[in-house]
Amino acid sequence: MSRPARSGPVFDDLASARRVLDIEARAVAALTGRLGPDFVRAVEMLASCEGKVVVAGLGKSGLISRKIAATLASTGTPALFLHAAEGLHGDVGMLARGDCLLAVSNSGVTSELLALLAPARRFDIAVVAVTGDPDSPLARAADVALDASVAEEACPLGLTPTASTTAALALGDALAIALLERRGFDSNDFGALHPAGSLGRRLRRVDELMHAGDGVPVVRESTSMDAVLREMSEKRLGVTAVVDEGGVLRGAITDGDLRRAVQARGDFRALVASELMTRSPKTVPAGALAERALGEMEKHSITSLFIVDAEGRPCGILHLHDLLRAGVV
Repeated sequence: MSRPARSGPVFDDLASARRVLDIEARAVAALTGRLGPDFVRAVEMLASCEGKVVVAGLGKSGLISRKIAATLASTGTPALFLHAAEGLHGDVGMLARGDCLLAVSNSGVTSELLALLAPARRFDIAVVAVTGDPDSPLARAADVALDASVAEEACPLGLTPTASTTAALALGDALAIALLERRGFDSNDFGALHPAGSLGRRLRRVDELMHAGDGVPVVRESTSMDAVLREMSEKRLGVTAVVDEGGVLRGAITDGDLRRAVQARGDFRALVASELMTRSPKTVPAGALAERALGEMEKHSITSLFIVDAEGRPCGILHLHDLLRAGVV
């Protein structure tokens, strides 16, 4: 005997998701109109911090604080996360003179967070608050308070932190990127702080991967073709640099150039390097990122790239196989 189908409420999951995203998008967009002198002061305080930025929060705000601290640290601002409750049981020792305290609380009345203000003041630590209530005790006690208030939470009960945590996180990102740009933090700095994983591999420098010294195939413009062939055979990279008397790169000869010479001329051994070379070969400067070298190879459909110093002298050569072995590709 079959059982009757149960009836119940019908849920529109897509409509719910769209409503949540719309509320949170509006919450973030609303922050733009509130940015002003207080935000600039906050950035200046954090930028002039002689120690580290200690980001503190509790509960959901604590999770957001942990992410803000991680973003700051990975973009050139020394930072760590302080769990507000653990701070009252010894972890407040993380705070030291010269630090800044970035306190995150939607309500601005979290007692554990407010309790951190006394030791912060004792060490003369500047306090920046990110709060959803600009009139809260936390906002009033801070040196500068950033308004992260939202019109409503995405939770239909109005209880689960959703839009408020999104707004706080976005404001933390805004602080981190403003600090990044103020410090002139670039991709080389980023690579130094991200040595592992695919991101770290992409941000390795060509200096770490290139063939250098005697491993670089180099001949003079006046070098005979017999000597060119010996140099290319010994270095086994399918290419050689051609330099002038001052050692400046003037051209390159590849296996392809040799094949084309055979087809066009037959016996080309009477030539010298300058008569067969391709002028103005593609290069990248010493210190460039491996990802940039890969981009040049892909753009020009080549497999080798010379690395040159400030005077244009070849100091290394990078082959596509080197990038493959390093996991950059």
